[in-house]
Amino acid sequence: MNIEWTSDLAIGVTEIDDQHKEIFKRFDRLLTACNEGKGKDEVLRLLLFLDDYVKAHFAAEEGLQMRNSYPEYPSHKSEHLRFMADVDRLAREFRDEGATLPLVIQTNRTLSSWLMQHIKRSDMAFSRYLRENRTA
Repeated sequence: MNIEWTSDLAIGVTEIDDQHKEIFKRFDRLLTACNEGKGKDEVLRLLLFLDDYVKAHFAAEEGLQMRNSYPEYPSHKSEHLRFMADVDRLAREFRDEGATLPLVIQTNRTLSSWLMQHIKRSDMAFSRYLRENRTA
């Protein structure tokens, strides 16, 4: 099962949509590697990428929310913080235990599930708000 970007996930902000597409590409690489029996090699690359890239992505998304006085900004930011805590926890487990098969599976499930749910629920709610109230 691959994870792919589809147009129904677009929130209508090119910068954010492009960042989401890049995140999806990285997750797809992990899933493809897992299907080929190479997930252990790819999981560290994904975690290192996420540690840097999503911080910049979340900052861009949250900045847009603040500039547009998004009323759900605090809860949206909390979701981002929880995701980063999950990434940190998984990276620690990877360092402590190595790339075990259960860790690769857990990383795959935890992060890809969060990504899909977050975009479909929280980012789409922000997208609707932007269409109705955009100021910046």
